[in-house]
Order: sequence, then structure tokens, then C-alpha cells
Amino acid sequence: MTTNATTTTTTETDTLLRLESVAVAFGGLLALGGIDLDVVQGERLAVLGPNGAGKTTLFNAIAGDITPTSGRVTIKGIDCTELPSRLRPQLGVARTYQKTRLFGGLTIEDNLYLAQTGKQGRHLSLWRNSRDADMRAKAREIGARVWLGNQLDDKVSDLSHGQQRQLEIGMALVTEPDLIMLDEPASGLSRGERERLIELLEALPRETTLLLIEHDMDVALKVSDRVVVMADGMTVAAGTPDEIRHDPLVHKIYLGEAR
Repeated sequence: MTTNATTTTTTETDTLLRLESVAVAFGGLLALGGIDLDVVQGERLAVLGPNGAGKTTLFNAIAGDITPTSGRVTIKGIDCTELPSRLRPQLGVARTYQKTRLFGGLTIEDNLYLAQTGKQGRHLSLWRNSRDADMRAKAREIGARVWLGNQLDDKVSDLSHGQQRQLEIGMALVTEPDLIMLDEPASGLSRGERERLIELLEALPRETTLLLIEHDMDVALKVSDRVVVMADGMTVAAGTPDEIRHDPLVHKIYLGEAR
């Protein structure tokens, strides 16, 4: 399999995310060497690769945390290449980060409530209204969906690492996104926590598009429909989980025999 396999045959109407020759350079270092990629509505796509492959740079370019040096990022047909990350939620995009960005001193419910205010551009107020009550109800609903319904009043700082990962997924879900981007969600998890994460991701609404980057091949292959493998800022393979699992080049990359 080669890099020209990274773009599936799609129509303009079902393509949710499109990358066209996206390159990112940091000084003299080329972190991304020109990535082409289509992600369709409802697809579950995993981006695999060893450390330094360019996975997080790719995510940051899609999420608006960095501006590509060249190329174009399109979401729902809108050119977002130079738009800041704060505008992505309005386009139905939610993401998590490799390092958790939760409010440790607040409760699970409070975190889920605040995630909604971020999407809607609302400002916090001392005055409560019916909309606040709806948002609190939504927070409790999503808390239960990510298996934290019995701990809504617990402070985030008291949660295990695995539970914090569950909450991060909940904070993405509560905004009712079209696209959820997960940045190495299995990072730092025990075997049992990884299995629970896989079960949670497989239970996500099928209409929600999922894009995740992972170093853990087992997690990525179990939850994805399609897999893209990166090395040195380039796409080196793409296919179904079964094709990637048996690809000799992918095995060489992960065993350190190819770069």
C-alpha cells in the first residue's frame, strides 16, 4: 500500500474533512510533507505511527492550533486553513489532547457544563435560566453515557487517569459534534483501562465521525474502519485494519527497521 491510498473515493456532499497537500515546517524541519486525506461523515479513521511521525502536528493543523505552511484544510466545504482553533467548535469539531486539559478543582458535571458554554460562546453568569437547566441536564446525561453517572459530584482531581480520559470523551460528546478528534486517548492507560476505552469508543453514536491518532496499534485497529500510517511526516500506508495488521512495511516501522 502506498500514499496514494490515503484518499478514498467520495463525493463532495459526504466529505466532512479534506486535507490537500498539507505541509508544516518548523524552521528547517519539515514536520508534515504534504498530506492528502478525505474523511467522510460517520467514518472512524485512525492515524498510526511511531513517535515523531507527525501525527500530533497533523492533528494541530486540522484543529487550527497551528497554521499549515502550505496546502488547505477544509471542513464541511469551508476553507479553515488559517482560521483559529476557537472557531472549530462552531463547525462541529471537538478534540481532546494528549495531556488532559480538565478543570481539576471542579466536579465532573461542572466540566461537562462548561464544555457546552465554550461551543455556544456563552459567558458565565450569576443568573440562572432555563437554558442553564437544560445544559445541566445534558451534562448529567453525557456523564452517564461515559460511565461516570454515579460520580457527577466528584472533583476531577480525585478521578483515576482512565476516568479522566472518559470525561474528556464526554466533554467532546456534550457539544454534539460532527467530528471528534482524539489525541492518543490510550496514552498512560493500564490494560484494563484500554479495554474499557475501546468499549466506550465502540459505543459512540455511529453518525459521529471519529478521527484518532494513536501509538497503540491494538486500540486503533479495534475501533477504526480505516487506518492511515505515518512516518517522518509522510503517509506510508493506508487501508482497512486487517490490511494494516498484515502490512510488512508497517511491521518494519513499528519494529524500528524502517523510517
